[in-house]
Amino acid sequence: MSWLGAWEAFVKTVDLGSMAAAARRLDCSRAQVSKQLAELEQSFGARLIERTTRRQNLTPAGEVFYEHALRVLEELRDAELAVQNLVEIPRGILRIAAPVSFGRLQIAPLLPQFAAEHPLVQCELDLEDRRVDLIEENVDIALRLTDAPPENVVARKLTLVRRVICASPDYLARHGVPQVPQDLAHHECFAFTRMRGPSDWTLATPGGSLVTVPIRAKFQVNNLDSINAAVLQGHGLAILPTYLCGPDVARGTLVEVLKEYLPITTYGQHLYACYPASRVRLPKVRVFLQMLEDHFSPVPPWERSASG
Repeated sequence: MSWLGAWEAFVKTVDLGSMAAAARRLDCSRAQVSKQLAELEQSFGARLIERTTRRQNLTPAGEVFYEHALRVLEELRDAELAVQNLVEIPRGILRIAAPVSFGRLQIAPLLPQFAAEHPLVQCELDLEDRRVDLIEENVDIALRLTDAPPENVVARKLTLVRRVICASPDYLARHGVPQVPQDLAHHECFAFTRMRGPSDWTLATPGGSLVTVPIRAKFQVNNLDSINAAVLQGHGLAILPTYLCGPDVARGTLVEVLKEYLPITTYGQHLYACYPASRVRLPKVRVFLQMLEDHFSPVPPWERSASG
């Protein structure tokens, strides 16, 4: 039995509430986690977790062991960081998380060159629109599009991310070009959301005041690529980030409307690189952060190409 693997399996099972969740986090099978816990209990001669069909509870022995195991594993991670910090050559697995569309378009293309420059670093890119827990999920760097980065990690602001209202030329030829925000109520629109029910768009006027318009949401979806595709096909209007729609606007396959109004969304206007404070000591994290700053700050590449 690998005592380190068994201890990690036990701690993750307790933290996440089930062996199945622990197995997913550790990237192994549930049977493997179950075997590790059984071997651990056998080695101690004591049951650590009482299991029923619906829940699990720590035994008194399990509570004692959990506190010690958690502290030992944290100290082992600190020891690994301390040793790695002495080696200035970037190396090891670099775990990166990013929103799906942004990561696909703006982060994934950077990785081949980064890998060529740092051959001892193995990049793992996780594309999800949910907010990952950097500490719980062992993520080195997460790219966040937000105005309120998490407070339990370091958040480095990289650049501004603009959003615009756009539609295809074909759609505008058939339905007309909205001249004021109130016109949006008479158009087919697409909403990027996980919530059901009526949708509103809020826009900042040139004078700084806000105007909210109820929209007729043709459909609501939590994937920007799907909305972008529907808008390109001429099915309606959408608020899209320029990192996604910018090339189509430049080509004329999408048209920006209501240019003098600024869409206000819950997804934030800034791009942040977020990371646990302890990770910045690692060479692999430092060089990746520097690459992100060089690439995105102060003006991101999609805005440079649009202005050029």
